[in-house]
Amino acid sequence: MSLLPPAALVPACTGTTPGGTPFASAGPTLPAIRGADLSFLLQQEATGSTFRDGGPDQPVERLLAARGANLVRVRAWVDPPRGYSDLGSALTLARRAHASGQGVLLDLHYSDFWADRFNQATPTSWASQDLSELTATVRSYTRGAVAAFAEQGTPVQTVQIGNEVTCGMLWPLGQVYGDRHEHWDGFIQLLRAGLDGAREAATGPLHTVIHIDRGGDQGGARYFFDHIVEAGVDFDLIGLSYYPFWHGPLVSLQQTLGDLAIRYGRDIVVVETSYPWVLPTGDGVTYHAARADQLPDGDRFPATPQGQAAYFEALRGVLQQVPGSRGLGFVAWEPAWLPGVGWADGEDNPFGNLTMFDRQGNGLPSLAAFRP
Repeated sequence: MSLLPPAALVPACTGTTPGGTPFASAGPTLPAIRGADLSFLLQQEATGSTFRDGGPDQPVERLLAARGANLVRVRAWVDPPRGYSDLGSALTLARRAHASGQGVLLDLHYSDFWADRFNQATPTSWASQDLSELTATVRSYTRGAVAAFAEQGTPVQTVQIGNEVTCGMLWPLGQVYGDRHEHWDGFIQLLRAGLDGAREAATGPLHTVIHIDRGGDQGGARYFFDHIVEAGVDFDLIGLSYYPFWHGPLVSLQQTLGDLAIRYGRDIVVVETSYPWVLPTGDGVTYHAARADQLPDGDRFPATPQGQAAYFEALRGVLQQVPGSRGLGFVAWEPAWLPGVGWADGEDNPFGNLTMFDRQGNGLPSLAAFRP
């Protein structure tokens, strides 16, 4: 436990925003990872949505694979509201990903619903456990989850131990910032438990990811990973979220990637990113990217289909320039999450203008970003 660092480095940890082949040596050809988070796909299809890319309707994962995508990210909540991202739906999406020739990145939230910088609620069924019990539960749960994918013939190639864990996970026992002090020990103990459980279940090469939301914050990202690395936490990949309308201009991401690659000698994946192809037109939905002045590089990348495509091209260029070829790749956040499926039951979809398909399910120019 220590006193809080300078305010400029302390992340805001409260708020209301909801939020195949191993890749160890990417070599000179980047990005090696060209993926998409498709966690809402089953719910989207249940509404009757269909998708195409200049031809007949096809499943989204096959359309992306045809463009060159090679990874599908799926999240798993422990006991979510009915119909949302439980382990069963993640297993279904993994079968589809493997059938399309893609690998799987399993994103374990260790929560019953959204886990991010603002929310890291311990699952209800685990809430009465003390730290020792919770550590054992996290290890066992992770081992069981990873094993389930292998047992159905679709082993995960990459697993995230938590989602945007900038401020810890499994609050309050794994909460880093509280009562004007920092509490790293509980969080690191739980993090290690997840990493151990994942490795115990691995039947082949498995890459572990620690994921935070500081893609545009060089100092904040360094502050977090300094603590993790100094504690001797054994993990493989650094995962970052980067949304320009929250995290700043692309040059900020470039600076963060360069600093982390040199400082820690680890490969880095932007495991969440997206960009608007249109701005709201009065449909009553409160979108996260709603105005042109929220886009720090809006002059280069306007909120148009062509501007969105230009953003992803520039992102590829930034990844290719990371020192030591450590910029492993990107995962587009929910490119098929069209309006009609809410982030929670009865709610809207505030990301509905960040898709890589239009409202009718037609592929947009940004799909070119998945090319090898």
